[in-house]
Amino acid sequence: PKALASINLALSKNIDNIDELDILAKAARNAGLTGINTYFNPLKKIYETLCYYELESITQIDEDLISEVLASCTGSLSDASKKNYRIAAINFFGYLSKQNEEDGKSHIFDIELKNWGGIRGRKGEKLPEFMGEDEVKRFITAIDTAEFKSNSNRNKLIIKIIIFTGIRVSEAINLKRKDISQEGDLYIIRIRGKGNKYRVVMVKSHLIDEHLNAMEINYINQDGYIFVNRNGERLTQAYVSRIVEQILFQAGIRKGKNGAHMLRHTFATMLYKKQKDLVLVQEALGHASLDTSRIYTHFDSDKLKLAAKVAEELND
Repeated sequence: PKALASINLALSKNIDNIDELDILAKAARNAGLTGINTYFNPLKKIYETLCYYELESITQIDEDLISEVLASCTGSLSDASKKNYRIAAINFFGYLSKQNEEDGKSHIFDIELKNWGGIRGRKGEKLPEFMGEDEVKRFITAIDTAEFKSNSNRNKLIIKIIIFTGIRVSEAINLKRKDISQEGDLYIIRIRGKGNKYRVVMVKSHLIDEHLNAMEINYINQDGYIFVNRNGERLTQAYVSRIVEQILFQAGIRKGKNGAHMLRHTFATMLYKKQKDLVLVQEALGHASLDTSRIYTHFDSDKLKLAAKVAEELND
């Protein structure tokens, strides 16, 4: 009891970093709270993975992002451990939703992870939302005709880069002008992905030339980020998703999830359908594991047509 009282006193004061919290958690375990690791260790790993995203606000965290983080940091774990991670994340963000009131307002994270597969064999995983080819064409047309009150070229450029390369929203908003170079009729885009792992994606220059060349330099932004507001601050993932929703509405397209992450799923689905190369999908999207990319094989309509043909032959 004396040791736990000392730990509670330390927790009531300011904790400067995750390492200090880790020391207190270990002390609590040694004092008899043996179950604390089941809760603390997953949260620590989730925190460390989220740090790679360089979020400007904790309110940028949503269910899609946490699902991606969990997939990244639990890939090699047992089913039981994955369930612990899921429960820890749900409880933690549920707690935050109840405790973060300020000036009469609070941010509700609404993270339930009901459809997070995670468990071996991807049991119960919901297939990601994506657009079909006709919808993609309508979406791209809607980008060109979309009207924004300001920063039209900026908004159109970031959406086109995401849909044409499949990069994450977090990767797009962290792009700097020096990350984009031209080689012939291609733009070479250097991406810093999760875990500070770099990769390169390419896009035909004529697809984004107009918007990229029209971008004005924001001299307030000293770091050279492309996608910033008038104050030089980087755009948020929520803002980019609102742009996507606006364009989808204009194109008359409605999906279960209308956020910007759906564009990444769309690119990956189209890439696999046309190339039938799972390794290419893995490299283009920057997946650490081929298993993460395997979800897009579910949309291989040619294989499904073969299955339908077999059923027809059985009926003859």
